Amino acid sequence: MLINTYGSAVFGVNATTITIEVNIMTGNGYFIVGLPDSAIRESQMRLWSALKENHFRMPGKRVIINMAPADIRKEGSAYDLTIAMGVLAASDQLMPQRLSDYIIMGELTLDGKVLPIKGALAIAIQAKKEGFKGFILPKQNAREAAIVEGLEVYGVDHLVDVVDFFETKLSLERVIVDTEEEFKINLKMQTADFSDVKGQQNIKRALTIAAAGGHNALLVGPPGAGKTMLAKRLPGILPPLELAEALETTKIHSVAGKLPSDVSMIAARPFRAPHHTISDVALVGGGANPQPGEISMAHNGVLFLDELPEFKRSVLEVLRQPIEERRITISRARFSVDYPASFMLIASMNPCPCGFYNHPDKDCVCGPGVVQKYLNKISGPLLDRFDLHVEVTPVNFDELTSKAVTETSADLRPIVTQARAIQAERFVKSRKVHCNAQMDTRQVQKCCVLEKESQVLLKQAMDRLGLSARAYNRILKVSRTIADLSKSETIGMEHIAEAITYRTLDRANWG
Repeated sequence: MLINTYGSAVFGVNATTITIEVNIMTGNGYFIVGLPDSAIRESQMRLWSALKENHFRMPGKRVIINMAPADIRKEGSAYDLTIAMGVLAASDQLMPQRLSDYIIMGELTLDGKVLPIKGALAIAIQAKKEGFKGFILPKQNAREAAIVEGLEVYGVDHLVDVVDFFETKLSLERVIVDTEEEFKINLKMQTADFSDVKGQQNIKRALTIAAAGGHNALLVGPPGAGKTMLAKRLPGILPPLELAEALETTKIHSVAGKLPSDVSMIAARPFRAPHHTISDVALVGGGANPQPGEISMAHNGVLFLDELPEFKRSVLEVLRQPIEERRITISRARFSVDYPASFMLIASMNPCPCGFYNHPDKDCVCGPGVVQKYLNKISGPLLDRFDLHVEVTPVNFDELTSKAVTETSADLRPIVTQARAIQAERFVKSRKVHCNAQMDTRQVQKCCVLEKESQVLLKQAMDRLGLSARAYNRILKVSRTIADLSKSETIGMEHIAEAITYRTLDRANWG
């Protein structure tokens, strides 16, 4: 008897429906075809044990299982439950009438318990798109999938629950999530606040500019100056995620298997801070079975690289293209997948190996040329991709012990949000550009027109600092953001002058 059940495979951040065809005929043997990996081939033992432990039987005939389309590689153990339902229906142990209405996914243990899967949200979105009535999956993933409205989602703990559901012996409780309400609740989650940082008003100003325009920033300063503390508070002043952005971010974390079991939606902007020993594949994504990397996990949020020169040069160089294109393509011989990677890059570093170059109180003990050699660990093209270079100085004792009330994240976020609103109106006709940092050359020429005096000032800075053409464009973008923060339609000399101060750590002027 031939029976079809339905599962799903995730490629990149999207899902593809997989038809599991089960045919039982005269003969012996258990065969799985359709490009399954080792985990799927091993499902025979898990399936045999789970059925026996729950008083079902494995057919004593030839069992042929085809996973269609057969030219797509299938990976992982999440098809166990799908195959089990097909085998039970094909061997007349289960009524097959309603099987075609549902996507069924889940890994089985030897006693029939159902374990979590990856990519539940992406699978649910595709199931809704293709007109399936419902989605049966592990209970741990149910709330995540239930975000998709118009799809019946049922979370199960055991193989027997699924069998009884299709035999109408058990009525499973449908998981319902109010997407907008869930989004509002998660938006209220507290994050680290800028009021925790004493002093550093100039750094707060620089990070406000970075947040307002979506600019990349490099913080350079001695140990203990507050670089990491400041960077961790940046997501708190970024504009709140929109619902569509939250769903997209959640889908990426779901595919990577990094979504906490008690969280159905990510409503706070991600903050990822990988260790400097990370590999290039872990950072950008990929591997034998491609998975999203840290840059995709930071999509719609912040990627923070602490101690930038300590990262391997090959790791840093792979960042150059994703920073510009805001996506990464992982290519293999048989296929390629795209992962979104629209993030703000914030990095920090010491000014030299000892950490005290340009320190107001301590002497640098590095030898001649050592400071420049240390900076040379970061290539010029990558350094150019930081819109703001900010020198962080230590906080003195009076500022550290001051009881004065400083600006909070709640004070800064409306300012940033208002500037982003100005940019959204400016780029309303462009699908790919949402903030000043994303402008291409043509848009820079259109939106960043300078008066003669400002052009003279910028030319002098270019000559003195030895800036590249890319750095020139970065200065124009930053000055446009500064003008937006001051609600100015034109870019004045004061905006250009402030933007130039954030390029003083360029290679020609440092060390």
